[in-house]
Amino acid sequence: MISQLMVLMAICCYSTQSIAQDPNFHIYLCLGQSNMEGNARFEAQDTVGVDERFRVMAAVNCQELNRRKGQWYNAVPPLCRCHTGLTPADYFGRTLVAALPENIKVGVINVAIGGCRIELFDCENASAYIASSPDWLKNMVKDYENDPYGRLVEMARLAQKEGVIKGILLHQGESNTGDADWPRKVKLVYDNLMRDLGLDAQQVPLLAGEMVSAAQGGKCASMNAIIATLPQTIPNAHIISSEGCEGNPDQLHFTAEGVRELGKRYGEMMLKLY
Repeated sequence: MISQLMVLMAICCYSTQSIAQDPNFHIYLCLGQSNMEGNARFEAQDTVGVDERFRVMAAVNCQELNRRKGQWYNAVPPLCRCHTGLTPADYFGRTLVAALPENIKVGVINVAIGGCRIELFDCENASAYIASSPDWLKNMVKDYENDPYGRLVEMARLAQKEGVIKGILLHQGESNTGDADWPRKVKLVYDNLMRDLGLDAQQVPLLAGEMVSAAQGGKCASMNAIIATLPQTIPNAHIISSEGCEGNPDQLHFTAEGVRELGKRYGEMMLKLY
């Protein structure tokens, strides 16, 4: 009887260890629209010297990059989908691994859709939003089986088997410019993530980046005043300034250099919160 009990205890211990989270693997969820998706083309300098401690979990299959959904890879761009570009997540992760102890790994999961409103990530109303959207957006969300929020949660749950979710990065708002209700809508998404992933809002900050600034001619710069109010709705939200981050001539997107600087600022903010 005693020997049988010891065997059962050994099995239980083995099972627990086999699925135990690594507290030194810090995972960040990234969502939003085109700037988070990667509108800026990455350059040669962005594809070399990426520390192996910085990882990306593919949220979609990408045969061209030999990436499979739900698997971890060295975080060489693109981090979102096959043909996307440089995102704030790129230099966010690089900034963290450069500053954190060598035993810490950083992983990102990026689910972003260019041109979408925040409503796309509202799990209760996304279907209606997609149904009323133009064909180009419908075609993009097909990569996520018409459920980007669900895909983010699916990947996050896989990631939680290996590491610990430490924060959420958001860059979205161009398509909601002027929407005073945006902070409440973001809180719905944030609260749903906390609930669906069993996270503590006091322990998981939301980092939200500004649109291209007025000084850079940003068409949606007025949205920054609304973004600035987000901490009033989500106490653990922190705003990432875009001042001085170079914008493209289209006045909506950041250049590669602008994205690098913005991503670095996301990272510097997170380091202050450790």
